Amino acid sequence: MTDAGRLLDGKAAFIAGAGRGIGRAIAEAFAAQGCAIALAARTRSEVDAVATSIREAGGKAIALACDVVDPEQVQCAVSEAHDSFGAIDILVNNAGVALFKPFHMLSWDEWHKTIDINLNGAFHCTQAVLPGMMHRRAGRIINISSVAGVKPINKQSAYCASKHALNAMSKVLAMELREFGIAVHAVCPGGVTTQLAEEAMPERDKSDWMTPEDIAHACLFLASQSSRATTDEVIVRRFHSVPIGG
Repeated sequence: MTDAGRLLDGKAAFIAGAGRGIGRAIAEAFAAQGCAIALAARTRSEVDAVATSIREAGGKAIALACDVVDPEQVQCAVSEAHDSFGAIDILVNNAGVALFKPFHMLSWDEWHKTIDINLNGAFHCTQAVLPGMMHRRAGRIINISSVAGVKPINKQSAYCASKHALNAMSKVLAMELREFGIAVHAVCPGGVTTQLAEEAMPERDKSDWMTPEDIAHACLFLASQSSRATTDEVIVRRFHSVPIGG
């Protein structure tokens, strides 16, 4: 595809949790399509590496150290992205954590951490970018959820709760923000080979799992979708898994 035909030319995206895995894959896919990228994550060295990779490939990127559970850090990062790119057209809420164990063995700190990062982090980032999007009456918010947001999974009570809530928030926002021309989507992957998945489920055979690039492809579709149509929820499952609800 020539530069003139790139899908996201002239757009800028703020991607939370962009240092590795799905977030990094989304950032690189968007950048390859002409999007300027604000990369946000707690570990500065990781987003620095992604920003360098994007710039070496001819794209635009800035690296921002940001903990999504801290609203002040989020606001500072979003302000820096605005200063660098003039506007944020696309928000990707990808920061997440997974702690899997039976409910009766969960500590309050583990429950709170899961909800704080997976749900409250998306709240903080969304609230920070909304004033600019609402003023311009345009924007797109992509929330990276999980199949755990559409079905119960054993030993994943906190994770399921956070992702079900994120999906519900996405649908309410889609209703509330349509008058401002802002589209809101939830992407629900199942079985992706990431560091998070390896740490949470080291015993699982992941030979047929998807890659982060598979999820980035779905996000690119949403980010470039016509303003005349919208997609509320995208479930991306492993090819050999059972269809959701089947």
